[in-house]
Amino acid sequence: MSYIFQDWKRNNNNTKGKIITSLFRLAHTISSKKYLKYILFPYLLFYRFFVEWLLGIELPWHTKVGSGLIVYHGQSIVVNKNSIIGYNCTMRQCLTIGNAKKNGKSPTIGNNVEIGANVCIIGDITIGDYVTIGAGSVVVKNIPPHSIVVGNPARVINTMS
Repeated sequence: MSYIFQDWKRNNNNTKGKIITSLFRLAHTISSKKYLKYILFPYLLFYRFFVEWLLGIELPWHTKVGSGLIVYHGQSIVVNKNSIIGYNCTMRQCLTIGNAKKNGKSPTIGNNVEIGANVCIIGDITIGDYVTIGAGSVVVKNIPPHSIVVGNPARVINTMS
Protein backbone atom coordinates (compact mmCIF):
# COMPACT_ATOMS: atom_id res chain seq x y z
CA MET A 1 0.00 0.00 0.00
CA SER A 2 2.88 2.38 0.66
CA TYR A 3 3.85 2.09 -3.04
CA ILE A 4 0.56 3.72 -4.05
CA PHE A 5 1.07 6.67 -1.69
CA GLN A 6 4.84 7.09 -2.16
CA ASP A 7 4.43 10.48 -3.87
CA TRP A 8 2.19 12.06 -1.23
CA LYS A 9 4.97 13.55 0.87
CA ARG A 10 6.38 15.52 -2.08
CA ASN A 11 2.87 16.57 -3.17
CA ASN A 12 2.18 18.26 0.16
CA ASN A 13 -0.75 20.73 -0.18
CA ASN A 14 -1.25 19.51 -3.77
CA THR A 15 -4.44 17.48 -3.64
CA LYS A 16 -4.75 17.05 -7.40
CA GLY A 17 -1.14 15.83 -7.58
CA LYS A 18 -1.81 13.32 -4.81
CA ILE A 19 -4.85 11.97 -6.62
CA ILE A 20 -3.11 11.72 -9.99
CA THR A 21 0.01 10.02 -8.66
CA SER A 22 -1.97 7.58 -6.49
CA LEU A 23 -4.23 6.60 -9.38
CA PHE A 24 -1.16 6.15 -11.60
CA ARG A 25 0.68 4.01 -9.03
CA LEU A 26 -2.36 1.77 -8.54
CA ALA A 27 -2.84 1.35 -12.30
CA HIS A 28 0.89 0.62 -12.70
CA THR A 29 0.70 -2.07 -10.00
CA ILE A 30 -2.39 -3.67 -11.52
CA SER A 31 -0.95 -3.68 -15.05
CA SER A 32 2.34 -5.26 -13.94
CA LYS A 33 0.70 -8.39 -12.56
CA LYS A 34 -1.12 -10.57 -15.09
CA TYR A 35 -3.74 -11.93 -12.70
CA LEU A 36 -4.56 -8.46 -11.32
CA LYS A 37 -4.82 -7.06 -14.83
CA TYR A 38 -7.66 -9.45 -15.63
CA ILE A 39 -9.45 -9.13 -12.30
CA LEU A 40 -9.16 -5.34 -12.00
CA PHE A 41 -9.47 -4.45 -15.68
CA PRO A 42 -12.43 -2.13 -14.87
CA TYR A 43 -10.08 -0.01 -12.76
CA LEU A 44 -7.72 0.38 -15.72
CA LEU A 45 -10.67 1.56 -17.80
CA PHE A 46 -11.60 4.01 -15.02
CA TYR A 47 -7.99 5.27 -14.91
CA ARG A 48 -7.97 5.85 -18.64
CA PHE A 49 -11.35 7.62 -18.57
CA PHE A 50 -10.77 9.76 -15.48
CA VAL A 51 -7.08 10.66 -15.70
CA GLU A 52 -6.65 10.74 -19.47
CA TRP A 53 -10.00 11.91 -20.75
CA LEU A 54 -11.34 14.07 -17.94
CA LEU A 55 -8.11 15.48 -16.49
CA GLY A 56 -6.20 15.52 -19.79
CA ILE A 57 -3.13 13.73 -18.46
CA GLU A 58 -1.76 10.95 -20.63
CA LEU A 59 0.49 9.14 -18.20
CA PRO A 60 0.25 5.50 -19.35
CA TRP A 61 0.33 2.96 -16.56
CA HIS A 62 3.25 1.12 -18.25
CA THR A 63 5.55 4.15 -17.92
CA LYS A 64 8.53 3.67 -15.60
CA VAL A 65 8.43 6.51 -13.07
CA GLY A 66 10.55 6.73 -9.92
CA SER A 67 9.16 7.68 -6.54
CA GLY A 68 8.55 11.27 -5.51
CA LEU A 69 6.71 12.36 -8.67
CA ILE A 70 5.10 15.81 -8.42
CA VAL A 71 2.40 16.92 -10.85
CA TYR A 72 1.59 20.62 -10.50
CA HIS A 73 -1.43 22.05 -12.31
CA GLY A 74 -2.05 18.65 -13.88
CA GLN A 75 -3.52 19.42 -17.25
CA SER A 76 -2.47 18.76 -20.83
CA ILE A 77 0.40 16.42 -19.95
CA VAL A 78 1.43 13.77 -22.48
CA VAL A 79 4.07 11.17 -21.65
CA ASN A 80 5.03 8.37 -24.03
CA LYS A 81 4.72 4.96 -22.39
CA ASN A 82 8.33 4.10 -23.31
CA SER A 83 9.77 7.10 -21.49
CA ILE A 84 11.75 6.49 -18.32
CA ILE A 85 11.47 9.06 -15.53
CA GLY A 86 13.71 9.02 -12.47
CA TYR A 87 12.77 9.76 -8.89
CA ASN A 88 11.80 13.21 -7.55
CA CYS A 89 10.70 14.55 -10.93
CA THR A 90 8.47 17.62 -11.04
CA MET A 91 6.08 18.05 -13.97
CA ARG A 92 4.01 21.10 -14.78
CA GLN A 93 1.13 21.73 -17.16
CA CYS A 94 1.27 21.44 -20.95
CA LEU A 95 4.19 19.01 -20.93
CA THR A 96 5.07 16.59 -23.74
CA ILE A 97 7.60 13.79 -23.30
CA GLY A 98 7.74 11.57 -26.34
CA ASN A 99 9.39 10.13 -29.40
CA ALA A 100 10.41 12.16 -32.43
CA LYS A 101 9.03 9.69 -34.95
CA LYS A 102 6.58 6.82 -34.97
CA ASN A 103 8.02 3.85 -33.06
CA GLY A 104 11.13 5.91 -32.23
CA LYS A 105 12.80 5.82 -28.84
CA SER A 106 11.61 8.06 -26.02
CA PRO A 107 13.52 10.21 -23.52
CA THR A 108 15.16 9.03 -20.34
CA ILE A 109 14.87 11.62 -17.60
CA GLY A 110 17.20 11.50 -14.62
CA ASN A 111 16.57 12.01 -10.93
CA ASN A 112 15.63 15.33 -9.32
CA VAL A 113 14.57 16.99 -12.57
CA GLU A 114 12.33 20.09 -12.58
CA ILE A 115 10.29 20.50 -15.76
CA GLY A 116 8.58 23.84 -16.36
CA ALA A 117 5.26 24.55 -18.06
CA ASN A 118 4.86 24.17 -21.84
CA VAL A 119 7.99 22.05 -22.24
CA CYS A 120 8.55 19.51 -25.03
CA ILE A 121 11.15 16.77 -24.51
CA ILE A 122 11.36 14.81 -27.73
CA GLY A 123 13.43 11.92 -29.06
CA ASP A 124 16.01 9.39 -27.99
CA ILE A 125 17.72 11.70 -25.50
CA THR A 126 18.89 11.64 -21.91
CA ILE A 127 18.26 14.36 -19.36
CA GLY A 128 20.86 14.17 -16.58
CA ASP A 129 20.23 14.28 -12.83
CA TYR A 130 19.54 17.59 -11.08
CA VAL A 131 18.43 19.43 -14.21
CA THR A 132 16.01 22.36 -14.34
CA ILE A 133 14.18 22.87 -17.64
CA GLY A 134 12.70 26.34 -18.02
CA ALA A 135 9.14 27.01 -19.18
CA GLY A 136 8.55 26.86 -22.91
CA SER A 137 11.73 24.94 -23.67
CA VAL A 138 12.00 22.42 -26.49
CA VAL A 139 14.57 19.78 -25.60
CA VAL A 140 15.84 17.65 -28.50
CA LYS A 141 19.44 16.98 -27.37
CA ASN A 142 21.01 15.32 -24.34
CA ILE A 143 21.29 17.55 -21.27
CA PRO A 144 24.23 17.03 -18.87
CA PRO A 145 23.64 16.64 -15.14
CA HIS A 146 23.44 19.71 -12.90
CA SER A 147 22.28 22.04 -15.68
CA ILE A 148 19.70 24.75 -16.19
CA VAL A 149 18.31 24.83 -19.72
CA VAL A 150 15.94 27.23 -21.51
CA GLY A 151 14.80 28.13 -24.96
CA ASN A 152 13.73 26.71 -28.28
CA PRO A 153 15.85 24.76 -28.96
CA ALA A 154 16.89 24.34 -25.34
CA ARG A 155 20.43 25.33 -24.45
CA VAL A 156 22.38 25.12 -21.22
CA ILE A 157 22.61 28.53 -19.58
CA ASN A 158 24.13 27.47 -16.30
CA THR A 159 25.86 24.46 -14.81
CA MET A 160 25.32 24.01 -11.09
CA SER A 161 28.12 22.62 -8.92
